[in-house]
Amino acid sequence: MPVPADQYFFIDPNRCIGCESCVQACSECDTHKGHSMIHLEYANRRESPQTLPVVCMHCDSPTCAEVCPADAIKRTEDGVVQTARKPRCIACNNCVLACPFGVPKMNVRQELMMKCDMCYDRTSEGKRPMCATVCPSQALFFGTREEIERLRPRSRPINEFQFGFQTIHTKVRMMVPRETVATHIDVAEVLCHPDEGSDQEDAMLAAALCELPIVART
Repeated sequence: MPVPADQYFFIDPNRCIGCESCVQACSECDTHKGHSMIHLEYANRRESPQTLPVVCMHCDSPTCAEVCPADAIKRTEDGVVQTARKPRCIACNNCVLACPFGVPKMNVRQELMMKCDMCYDRTSEGKRPMCATVCPSQALFFGTREEIERLRPRSRPINEFQFGFQTIHTKVRMMVPRETVATHIDVAEVLCHPDEGSDQEDAMLAAALCELPIVART
């Protein structure tokens, strides 16, 4: 049974309170065997306690699957990108390095890439993902477009993201203030030229990102 076409996963970072209820609930899911497939990131840890829940965005054209040499990652017809299949995953880490959202994690002990599969065992039966059922602030919400618009009239969902020349559309929607214009941040440019006083400069990362030859797009 596919995930209902009118049901979407919405993430509203403005509502995340960093309680980690989602992390705990995810780790208790039977299919994850004690591992949480969601984690929290800090928006700017030096200046703010604001956190952001990170799950798989379930890209329409998933880079993780495209770079997998063993064809271990599948996207179902309803748009959910599954975790790597154990019989095929060779633990090469290609998917971990390629994901622009930094989602897949390598389980070294099991030699298996594991990531959020939107609780497919639940959502394909009409239930909500575990994390969305426990989030006290509804920073994680699973429902219809009409429901989220009724609940958040001052926000709007976006599912188009730009990484360099690559435009990515996702099944998961990110909530942003309705009147805010989405800004394209060149992450590589920021890393090459960090703000004065920033602690983000990393010699190895800078060499990898900034000293590679730039090939013009024609």
